[in-house]
Amino acid sequence: MEEATSVTPDLVEALAKLVPQLSSSAPPLTADQVRELVSSPATVLFVARRDEDREVVGTLTLALFRIPTGLRAWIEDVIVDEPARGGDHPRVGEQLTTAAINRARQAGARTVDLTSAPRRIAANKVYERMGFQRRETNVWRFELEA
Repeated sequence: MEEATSVTPDLVEALAKLVPQLSSSAPPLTADQVRELVSSPATVLFVARRDEDREVVGTLTLALFRIPTGLRAWIEDVIVDEPARGGDHPRVGEQLTTAAINRARQAGARTVDLTSAPRRIAANKVYERMGFQRRETNVWRFELEA
């Protein structure tokens, strides 16, 4: 696991391949948008690479932001390339999540939050096994026009 600190063509290509596996409605990121993500003080992009060829097989974004009640840490867009799920590269998502938790702890956050769709059964089992607890809350969304 590594924190992306620069934008390379392989990172841009990897995100173009991975993001559609998470969201069919999200447009591909441009190199400038990836640069903005990587350089933002509010986000940390974690990258998982295969040992043998350094191909990107997963990403995770950790958002760190201060609010009046403290430093918040939020995990978003955990994506593991479908061929890398299980098999020869087990626990990529768990390793990415562990790296994010450690980074949030280092930054001074007291908790790490995330949301995961109920249909993502395997991912939800990983989060539960790692010690995440389901919160009794409502998630609300207001759609802004594009």
